[in-house]
Parts: sequence; structure tokens; C-alpha cells
Amino acid sequence: MRGPPTARPTPGFLLAHPAHFIALGFGTGLAPVVPGTFGTLLAIPLYALLAQWLAAPGVGAAIAAFFVLGVWACGRTGRDLGVPDHGAMNWDEVVAFLAVLLFAPAGGWWTLGAFAAFRFFDMAKPPPIRRVERALAGGLGVMADDAIAAFYTLLVLAVAQRLVA
Repeated sequence: MRGPPTARPTPGFLLAHPAHFIALGFGTGLAPVVPGTFGTLLAIPLYALLAQWLAAPGVGAAIAAFFVLGVWACGRTGRDLGVPDHGAMNWDEVVAFLAVLLFAPAGGWWTLGAFAAFRFFDMAKPPPIRRVERALAGGLGVMADDAIAAFYTLLVLAVAQRLVA
């Protein structure tokens, strides 16, 4: 469960451990407002780089590896911050939106729609997102709730694509 930002991480905290650097989205989690949105935005150029170097199966494998890395990094960082899913931790948004971009239709409007839908589902947390988030401890819970938001986003995109086709 995303806890209140009781203590804002500092640049020193970000650089104190590799897990912090990853969990805080390479520093985007230090944004004073909406760090999850900044993490989601980070996924766009990161996806472009991955897609330039790798075919779709390779991008998918990288995303899976980033998820596993995120379970460790978010678990460690949440313990160090004293809040299991601190608002500054946004690697979960980065990885989940990378998955959305992998499966979303190409094009700027589709990316914009995917972004808006993902941010909605990530913030609104419709069922069963909250239940999964509470049921899974540590980094796995942090990463899993955004994976479900990504799934919901892809469902919305699939319906939208059918409607416009």
C-alpha cells in the first residue's frame, strides 16, 4: 500500500545504494510532485532505446528482468525509507508502462491515451489492485499492483482499437 511521503528522499539517499537509484526511477522519484507520473514518462524514452536495440521478444525479456530487479530494489528501498510503497518509489510505474508500450498500438495518440489510462488505473486502483497490493509483501506487492494497472490499460486500448478500426 502506498504510504504517505513522510520523509522525502534526498539526492544523497538516491545515491546511497543501487537499489535506491533503481527504485526511485534514476532520480525521477525525487520530483516534488507526482513522481509516479515522472516515472511513467521515463518509460517512453527508455522504451524507444530498448526498441531500437532489441526485437520485441528481447524488449519483453528486458521488461521481465526489470520487474525482477524492481522487486528487489523496491523491497530494499521501502525498508530503508520505512514505508513499504513510498510515493517516491516509481520503478514500478516505469516497468509497468514499458509493458504497456510493448503491446500498445504504435503512434503518438495511442501513447498519449495509454499514458492517461495507465495513470488513471495506477491512481484509482480499481479492484483487485488494492487487494493484491495488500496481499503481497514488500517489493513484489509494489511491482504487482502496477502490473495490474498495465493490464487494465491494455484492455482499454484493445477496446479503443476495435472501436476505431
